[in-house]
Amino acid sequence: MAIRFEVRRQNAGVVTNETFSMSSNLATLLREGTKKAHTMAENVGFVRCFLRGVVEKNSYRKLVANFYFVYSAMEEELERHKDHPVVSKIYFPELHRKHTLEQDLAYYYGANWRDQAAPSAAGKVYIDRIREVSNTQPELLVGHSYTRYLGDLSGGQILKGIAQRAMNLSDGEGTAFYEFQAIEDEKAFKAIYRESLDAIAVDEAMANQIVEEANDAFGLNMEMFKELEGNLVKAIGQMLFNTLTSRRRRGSTELATAE
Repeated sequence: MAIRFEVRRQNAGVVTNETFSMSSNLATLLREGTKKAHTMAENVGFVRCFLRGVVEKNSYRKLVANFYFVYSAMEEELERHKDHPVVSKIYFPELHRKHTLEQDLAYYYGANWRDQAAPSAAGKVYIDRIREVSNTQPELLVGHSYTRYLGDLSGGQILKGIAQRAMNLSDGEGTAFYEFQAIEDEKAFKAIYRESLDAIAVDEAMANQIVEEANDAFGLNMEMFKELEGNLVKAIGQMLFNTLTSRRRRGSTELATAE
């Protein structure tokens, strides 16, 4: 069945306004419908610096803390709806990141990390959105799961290497987030995940909403990244930050927020 849809969405600076006409393949719809948001996320200053190997440890540990609370919320809601006819299709506990993020927080903050780590303002907005869609339209959790987990599987090892080199980390220190111990072949697992997306029975309206929600999730991630730029500028200097984030940059490295 062919469907035609238009997405126009603005959230946290992400704007999409494109029309697609293709088969009702949710994996493809998500990939095509989030391309602009993916590119915009890669161009946030904090991310551009990261991809160029400039990682400031204090900023990074705050990002890890935000991820911990975001993933905790997302995984709690996925667990809550694991028998839902739509959510069940993308319920894969082997993807869960909460435990690995706890390991990283213990490394960056110490044994009493629970008393120190807290979500930022942008992190709280992200968490609230996850809770909201879980309570009102659980199907939209698919958009959040897709945005985070497919990106983690796609770019995780690249980002792990960058973090290790930039912060002089030994293997296994502070990068547990990027390790999927329960998944032997990440490429094969991504194929399974996409097949599961395509097995979801949704109508045109719901497909639209899931794509829109994925774009919103990109925007929410971008806001968390932007919050960290102030600390990064203080650490490396405004001039160096401007140089690193120049749009003259050639090429692209995949960020862990997209397929």
